Amino acid sequence: MAALARLSRRTLAAPSGFLPLRRLLSAEAAASPAVVPPPTAPSVPTGSDRVKWDYRGQRRIIPLGQWLPKIAVDAYVAPNVVLAGQVTVYDGASVWNGSVLRGDLNKITVGFCSNVQERSVLHAAWNIPTGLPAETSIDRYVTIGAYSLLRSCTIEPECIIGQHSILMEGSLVETNSILEAGSVLPPNRRIPTGELWAGNPARFVRKLTHEEIVEIPKLAVAINDLMQNHFSEFLPYSTVYLEVEKLKKALNISI
Repeated sequence: MAALARLSRRTLAAPSGFLPLRRLLSAEAAASPAVVPPPTAPSVPTGSDRVKWDYRGQRRIIPLGQWLPKIAVDAYVAPNVVLAGQVTVYDGASVWNGSVLRGDLNKITVGFCSNVQERSVLHAAWNIPTGLPAETSIDRYVTIGAYSLLRSCTIEPECIIGQHSILMEGSLVETNSILEAGSVLPPNRRIPTGELWAGNPARFVRKLTHEEIVEIPKLAVAINDLMQNHFSEFLPYSTVYLEVEKLKKALNISI
């Protein structure tokens, strides 16, 4: 036991016997370069990711505070339409691709069997200095042409607003009237019932004939019938494209 204790003390007092091993390990560590992980390549979105973004990357219904857009059960709102705030789309109405209805300041209503066609923008002001209604109101059987801009205006039943038209604050289109395409209706301007207006700024052109007045609601009904075809293909989460891709693969059609 005494011999073993002396050997242990001698080893602890002079650890020179372990120096070569320490030097060898330190030399090998210095000689070997540090292992640096290879830089990771930027992630490339797969096809499924791109499809998911294309079809579901946009919020369609945007609540603002206590206001939540309301859509009737049989109304058609295209998948890439944006409804925000105080927006109401009534029965049989349709809002087509790319349109924006922004009811953050005041109400926007789209009446029965009316339609807002592609890329139109509807919004409203807090109030109008003249005291006229500041909300944007579209009554029944109204057709709003594509690329139109409506702000705090009122459109009475059975009217046609041509595409690329602009209706400014306080403007009023009375029933059975037509505003031709590309027209601009200045603030607080009124189109009397049964008249055709056109131009920038819009001016009176002529009185509408009885046959033209009868055709106004028929146009809205025809668009409503067309809406039914789109409505039957529309699913809440936009998964119709998956069925189309399956069908293409089954028929060996290149995607």
